Amino acid sequence: MFAPRSRARAAGIAVGFLTDLLLGDPRRAHPVAGFGTGAVRLEKLTYADARGAGVLHTGLLLGGLAGLGWAAGRRDRVWVTAAATYVALGGTSLNRVGHRMSTLLTADDVAGARRLLPSPCGRDPAAPDASGLTRATVESLAENTSDAQVAPLFWAAIGGVPGVLVYRGANTLDAMIGHRSPRYNHFGWAAARFDDVLNYVPARLTGVLAVLCAPVVGGSPAAALRAWRRDAARHPSPNAGVAEASFAGALGVRLGGPTQYAHQLEIRPTLGDGRIPEVADVARAVRLSRAVQAASAAVAVLLAVSVACRSGRRSSPRS
Repeated sequence: MFAPRSRARAAGIAVGFLTDLLLGDPRRAHPVAGFGTGAVRLEKLTYADARGAGVLHTGLLLGGLAGLGWAAGRRDRVWVTAAATYVALGGTSLNRVGHRMSTLLTADDVAGARRLLPSPCGRDPAAPDASGLTRATVESLAENTSDAQVAPLFWAAIGGVPGVLVYRGANTLDAMIGHRSPRYNHFGWAAARFDDVLNYVPARLTGVLAVLCAPVVGGSPAAALRAWRRDAARHPSPNAGVAEASFAGALGVRLGGPTQYAHQLEIRPTLGDGRIPEVADVARAVRLSRAVQAASAAVAVLLAVSVACRSGRRSSPRS
């Protein structure tokens, strides 16, 4: 029999996932946005062009989230776990943006697609043409499937409410200050490295699930696995490369190349050995993302049961 604690955490994760599936991100007063506002205000007090200042800034914010998560989630109540999981997830909103981008590109509305591009990624929207917008969308769907869905579910299963809140805070901080701009090259170092650590296992879980789900989009699991093993390590990110390469192989396309951000131009390595992505591949990437998200929810529920049961056995008194 499953322990009550294992059932509660697993049920909370399932309810949180289904709530995100039905509702997407809250339209108003999103807690993640509130965290971001608090981080900006704290930065006015902690900022210095030094790694130590960034460590302090990151530690204060994530330590606060850990304490809040411990206080709220120490009993593994279903509704608390469900609420924390829901606010940390972004998979449904990601897929909605992907669908809108597919519609705009299909209608050859490049201007509209450029206006939408900042929603899924932080690239310069003025730079890419229709082909570049297509590639950027597919890459962002791959990376954010891991960051916005697989990783929060994984950390909810492993660490409960504190785990999922700290993960979402770390990922938000990485997006805010973890890039290599003149202002944040040193200050954002701690946030970027901590986010890399937290995403290491989830990114590889995303790769495994993309391989398994490749047939959903008419792709080959062998091709997805081959692209992951051959190309992922060439990507500048130790985690995004896994998600993007496995998606590229599953979709049968080639990702990578010149990528313009607001602060610099990056020449990304080639991922996959297929054709250049076409507009129709955006909708295929959305379907693959949905399949991976659903599979990751099932994995998280099973993992939560396993973790809680093992914890219960360790804490049970011996006869």
